[in-house]
Amino acid sequence: MKLYNVAIVGATGAVGEEMRLILEERNFPVANLKLLASARSVGKRLPFKGDEIAVEELTKDSFAGVDIALFSAGASISREFAPAAVEASAVVIDNSSAFRMDDNVPLVVPEVNPGDVKKHNGVIANPNCTTIIMLVALKPLYDYSRIKRVVVSSYQSASGAGAKGMNELLSQAKSFAAGNDINVEFFAYQLLFNLIPHIDVFQENAYTREEMKMVNETRKIMGDPDIMVSPTCVRVPVMRAHSESINIETEEKITPEKARELFSKAPGLQVIDDPALKKYPMPLFATGQDDCFVGRIRKDLSCENGLNFWVVGDQIRKGAALNAVQIAEELV
Repeated sequence: MKLYNVAIVGATGAVGEEMRLILEERNFPVANLKLLASARSVGKRLPFKGDEIAVEELTKDSFAGVDIALFSAGASISREFAPAAVEASAVVIDNSSAFRMDDNVPLVVPEVNPGDVKKHNGVIANPNCTTIIMLVALKPLYDYSRIKRVVVSSYQSASGAGAKGMNELLSQAKSFAAGNDINVEFFAYQLLFNLIPHIDVFQENAYTREEMKMVNETRKIMGDPDIMVSPTCVRVPVMRAHSESINIETEEKITPEKARELFSKAPGLQVIDDPALKKYPMPLFATGQDDCFVGRIRKDLSCENGLNFWVVGDQIRKGAALNAVQIAEELV
């Protein structure tokens, strides 16, 4: 088996840490692993396959000999350093929003459009986490009957905001338990015991940038510029798994029974759908899992060809790190 030199950019962040763990879990054919981060993390040692690897400072000269560079350090870092990685002959798999809507960069969910990987010119983009989790569930239905319209409300965990978001939620819980004042520094409002219907920056059309990512990325990944998507993204006090309430309208009718059959055969998806026994997907079940979970599958009472269902996926894994590693697996 051929082995590959792999670099992780943003190796000490929540997603970068998960990338390293998943590379080992899935026995990705790594010859050498390079861990790159900012100067303040230099020298920190992280475990990999029984060894410890020292974190190095990210520079434009960091990619000599690297075959695959997994980026998860934010859009500005990707824009600055990804061209240097490509110039050094590495293929960049980027987890930020920097290149997602670039016409020359494939945007890939391996369960949905794996063939697009081969269209790369040095960069492959990882979609937004909410888009990934939704499309894993939409794909088997879309293949059976084209989806005309999607209305989705996301219930997004603190992990979607990175380690700082998770730490703030945990800190607020500890403060409440101790009877202390709850501090708000990272989120717009207190997240503990609250919901915040605001993720990213509001746009001129009154949708947030996070919501518009779901619209535009869905159209690109599905190869369908006419699919209509109406999203509402909400931050909830959950640590690391996103949930989504999804309503679709299809060209041909899909019964709940047929939907369950299609879901059960789809890669990366597990059906948990027995309301009589109180069995349905929850963040509690999805955390730490590779697959997404779908349940509450039922007919839309307001629309002849409509269907409702509920999807949950671990945002750090399938919504980010795992999807990137799966792209690398398709690549090799």
